[in-house]
Amino acid sequence: MILGDLIAAGILLAYYLVFCFIIPALLKAWGRFPNELVRKFQHIAFSLSIFLLLDMFSTWYAAILGASLLIVVAYPALMLMERTAFYKRYLVDRTTQGGEMRRQMIYIYLTFALLIFLYWGVLGTRWYYIAAVAVMAWGFGDAAAALVGKAFGRRRIVHRLIERTKTIEGTIAMVTAAAVALFFTMLCYAGKPWYTSMVVSLVAAPAVGTVELFSHKGSDTFTVPLTAAAIIMPLVYIISKLGG
Repeated sequence: MILGDLIAAGILLAYYLVFCFIIPALLKAWGRFPNELVRKFQHIAFSLSIFLLLDMFSTWYAAILGASLLIVVAYPALMLMERTAFYKRYLVDRTTQGGEMRRQMIYIYLTFALLIFLYWGVLGTRWYYIAAVAVMAWGFGDAAAALVGKAFGRRRIVHRLIERTKTIEGTIAMVTAAAVALFFTMLCYAGKPWYTSMVVSLVAAPAVGTVELFSHKGSDTFTVPLTAAAIIMPLVYIISKLGG
C-alpha cells in the first residue's frame, strides 16, 4: 500500500511537471498561442489531475498528501523563479510582480483536499466520484467562459458585485461547457444512468455559472466546485430514492 502510494505520488508529480508547467511553457515559447489559451490549457490540466488522485491512491488521506506535492515542490520553486527573465518569458502570470500561479495552486490544493476529505473521507467511497464531477464542471466551464468571453463577448454583464468584465456570451459558454462536463463525467466516470446525469447537468450547470459570475480574484477555483458538489449529492440521492 505504501509503495503503491509512493509510486502514485511520483506519477502525479511527473504529470504536474509535464502537463502543468513544461507544455504550457513550450506553448508560450513558440509564440503562436495567446496567453489566455495557455493559461486555460494549464487550468484544465490541473483539473484533470483529480482523476489521478482518486484512482491511484489507496486512501483519501494519501490522496490529500499526494495533492500537497503541488505546494511542497512547485510553490517555493515559483517563488524563486518569479523575478527571473525565464518566468516572465515562458510562464503566464497576469500580475506584474508574479504570484498569480502560486495563489491559484493554493486554491486548487484546498479545493481538492476539501472535496476528497468530504466526499471520500467522510462519506466513503460511494460518493467519492462527486469530487471528480465537481472539478470537471469548474475546469471546463471556467476555461470556456474565459476563452469565449474574450474572443466573442460583446454584451457586458454590469453589476456592482461582478468583478472585471464579464459577458453574456462567456457565461453561456460557462454553463454549456459545465453541463457537458457534468453529464459525461456522471455518465462515464460515476456510471450513473443518462437521465440522472442529465438532471444533474441541467440543474447544476446554471448554478455554477451564476456562482462564477460573482466570484472574485480567482476564488471560482474554490466556489464553483464546492457549489457543484453541494448540488450533485442531494440530487443523486433524491433521484435514487425515486427509483432512478
